[in-house]
Amino acid sequence: MALLLKNAHVIDPQVGLNETADILVRDGKIVEIGQNLTMEKGVERDLAGKIVVPGLVDMHVHLREPGYEQKEDIASGTRAAAHGGFTAVCCMPNTKPIIDSAVGVEYVKSRAAAVDKCRVHVAGSCSQGLAGETLSEMGDMVAHGAVAFTDDGRGVQGAGMMRRVMDYAAQFDRVVMSHCQDEDLVGAGQVNEGVASTRLGMLGWPAEGEEIQIARDIAICRLTGCPLHVQHLSTARGLELVRAAKAEGLPVTCEVTPHHLFLTEDAIGDDYNTFLKVNPPLRTAEDAAALIEGVVDGAVDAIVTDHAPHTEYEKNCEFELAPFGMTGLETALALVITNLVAPGKITWERAVELMAVRPRAILRVERVALEPGAVADLTVVDPEAAWTVEADGFLSKATNSGFIGAELTGRATDVYVAGYATLEDGAIVE
Repeated sequence: MALLLKNAHVIDPQVGLNETADILVRDGKIVEIGQNLTMEKGVERDLAGKIVVPGLVDMHVHLREPGYEQKEDIASGTRAAAHGGFTAVCCMPNTKPIIDSAVGVEYVKSRAAAVDKCRVHVAGSCSQGLAGETLSEMGDMVAHGAVAFTDDGRGVQGAGMMRRVMDYAAQFDRVVMSHCQDEDLVGAGQVNEGVASTRLGMLGWPAEGEEIQIARDIAICRLTGCPLHVQHLSTARGLELVRAAKAEGLPVTCEVTPHHLFLTEDAIGDDYNTFLKVNPPLRTAEDAAALIEGVVDGAVDAIVTDHAPHTEYEKNCEFELAPFGMTGLETALALVITNLVAPGKITWERAVELMAVRPRAILRVERVALEPGAVADLTVVDPEAAWTVEADGFLSKATNSGFIGAELTGRATDVYVAGYATLEDGAIVE
């Protein structure tokens, strides 16, 4: 099949592209990028006024299947991903059963292939059953396609166990993605410890509960040489630890979420909105400002969603009883455009680095670029589209977004995976 995208504003910092051009795709690969391109037979689209970038990747997503399909499943999650402009996601292993063996990896891959709405990379667990006691079948999972390892949702508590995990992962050149949470210190914390916990009368979750494990895991990275990726970084001091590790030359990277960038503990009001209950919790305005500075200056490597769907009845209860987590696949791109790109805080090139280039490099998956020979995974964006976040507009099964009612600018209109449209003019291609 041939595809010709005409008059697009193409942006890719990997190859120095930022201009209006045509893109010719054939058999799933980019054939040519240039001016006034033509083809004899195929699908032609005029994308004047639109931006085309390498396909976006969300490297931190909970698809919930197997085991929690009432919250989300691979079909609904990947449709939501395509709706949000993503050509690929990396799913976390805290499902039921836990993805701690090759069987789990193969199950997710086969289900994703059957749905065929975006690429799904699989992260295997570090420990069996996320118990933090025995290594998972890491080698077998690598052989079947696992791209990374994490005990996301809980984190590896023992330093000795984390050392074994990183020693083993280093043999396969796989990154260990760390959920940094010292459970002894965090305890039953619900919101950020300090003003928010005092004002709301709730158990506090100290920033140090995250920062202590960031420091520990950086030290183990130094010891083992294993690549370390700090997940959903939420504090200013945590970012400083990552900065110091990078300056030292250690293979340390980090990610932040839109909710930790653009929401703070102050957003939790007297209504105790459980959609704002996330792990780690929303932090202070000073923390959010520091994270944005890290996005701007390059200290932050990736923006991810930590897409964590829950059912309405689970979130519709007392704050203390509600599960942690917020959806994000369908709002992330627009939030970045609205709050960072449009005001001039970052360039489009930087946004592409954060949401397409660096995630692939960290996960060691195939490079996608706007150049001949590259796989045609493409995201098309209307940078001027104005819209309001509404629950009934989501394709995810879940609506637990902290951004309901937000007025945003910019969103994906088309998504191509290997040259085939999964989203076209804002609608999923069936």
